Amino acid sequence: MDLEGMTLACATRTEARAARRLRGRAVVVGIGARRDVPDGRLVSFGLAGGLHDGLGCGDVLDATRVVTTDGSVLWEGAPLGVAGAKAATILASDRVVDDPEERRLLHESTGADAVDMESGALAATGRLVGCLRAVSDTPSRTLGPLATALGPDGRVRVTGLVRALARPRETARAVRDVRRALRSLAEVAT
Repeated sequence: MDLEGMTLACATRTEARAARRLRGRAVVVGIGARRDVPDGRLVSFGLAGGLHDGLGCGDVLDATRVVTTDGSVLWEGAPLGVAGAKAATILASDRVVDDPEERRLLHESTGADAVDMESGALAATGRLVGCLRAVSDTPSRTLGPLATALGPDGRVRVTGLVRALARPRETARAVRDVRRALRSLAEVAT
């Protein structure tokens, strides 16, 4: 995988740390790419929620398509060529999708494998060249209370964190799954 001249656009600083191991230029664009998006060729890089249980936490996805909730194609292209990654379709969303039944319905109606909040906004720039995502949660292993822990800028929200801490067992499991996904992204570099 050659990242020469590409910018890895990440929602959070944690994702950007994993991206920097690829020796590419990593930029934090915030949740939903609400911050300034840099010029040049972009790779949507970070975590995604699986829409079906055929994916496991930690699976790396090398997308060939980004679609909307009605199935319209926002971007289509060749995979980046990441060894061991699965070719996938990413669903662009403007919110966290954590309900297992909603995830399954979105998979059935769009054919998408995973959902994120940045790829659609990055595709809208016309400069997206790929999406590299790791599955952090699935219909059977949701984010649960962690789904509300981050604000739109990618920073931890105190109220969301308090809710997450009120359910320690579920939160600990979700944190382990997120860490597994981040390790998978970081390992892509090795």
